Amino acid sequence: MCRNIRPLNNFAPPATSQEVRDAALQFVRKVSGSTHPSAANQEAFDRAVHEIAHVTQHLLEDLVTTAPPKDREVEAEKRRARSRARYAS
Repeated sequence: MCRNIRPLNNFAPPATSQEVRDAALQFVRKVSGSTHPSAANQEAFDRAVHEIAHVTQHLLEDLVTTAPPKDREVEAEKRRARSRARYAS
């Protein structure tokens, strides 16, 4: 599950709220050990995703860097190349 959490800082354009939420969801899934919580835990699960996404958004807004913004397509190609190397037969 953790491989689905991507770095979100220093991209042009900045990370969308959906990307932040997706990362928060993956984090909560990993920590809770559940991809689909029971009905009894759904509210706590959803609240955790919301709160983590909120805090993550603030973190991304507050981070400062002097590095040039990264290109999403270049980073995606790097991930694909690593995946091909990892799963090559």
